[in-house]
Amino acid sequence: MQRRDFLRTAALASPAMLAAGTAAAGAITATRRLDDTVSAAPPPSTGRLRHSVCRWCYGGMSLEDLCVMAKAQGVAGIDLLSEHEWEVPTRFGMTCTTANGPSSIAQGFNRPENHDRLVAESERLLPLVAEAGIPNMIVFSGNRFGMDDAEGRRNCATGLRRITPLAEDLGVMVVMELLNSRVDHRDYMCDRTEWGAALVDEVGSDNFRLLYDIYHMQIMEGDVIRTIRTHGDKIAHYHTAGNPGRRNLDATQELYYPAIANAIADSGFDGWLAHEFTPRGDAAAALREGVVACTV
Repeated sequence: MQRRDFLRTAALASPAMLAAGTAAAGAITATRRLDDTVSAAPPPSTGRLRHSVCRWCYGGMSLEDLCVMAKAQGVAGIDLLSEHEWEVPTRFGMTCTTANGPSSIAQGFNRPENHDRLVAESERLLPLVAEAGIPNMIVFSGNRFGMDDAEGRRNCATGLRRITPLAEDLGVMVVMELLNSRVDHRDYMCDRTEWGAALVDEVGSDNFRLLYDIYHMQIMEGDVIRTIRTHGDKIAHYHTAGNPGRRNLDATQELYYPAIANAIADSGFDGWLAHEFTPRGDAAAALREGVVACTV
């Protein structure tokens, strides 16, 4: 399942439907079938970074099972949850680290005709996000659909400036995700760090920053560590995944995550590093491997 398909399904499904679907799904190893050596071992130390994991990558596992499995691997947060899911991690002593926001990936803040709808939904969501103790709410630029990037950035800034005063009052960080437009999200506008960094400057709020997805930016521009050192002050949240394939953080992919994690920690980052890879093989072992690779 692709992330955009999971988000679309989750947005339409009721909690009962989601529970029925996840109970029936068997695509990913559930916690009751974890390898004994993995489940019996103590959680690894996570060093200077706090680890989260993206819920959509484990669509064949109930959210409750994911919380149990992830916590056993040293993970303290669950990322990208919808409103009806926010309370679940708290039952396991965990945190929802990013709430799904008002926009879809393709239809975002770069189109003025979307602004009234996105602002109204943001004004409804942000107090609930704050009340739930969630630090971030995600938004998207939207696709270009022929729009010039400079015009799109101006439009995004105009719309975002309508919601950042409320985010500031409530202490919630609004984060726009950087996604690749070459492989996974064709035509997406916020596809380069320089564009996103300029948008942060234009919005001019301490409560608007970037979600830097390492996998996506490796595809678009590479030079990950230099980018983190240059623009770390404009990044409030990170996602990981191996490239190519958005799979495990292991020796089959090209990114060297120990060095990347060091660069993030050295930048003074105090947010969350969320693992957003679809696990190959045993889910618990893959997640533990990712945590260990990013422990510095």
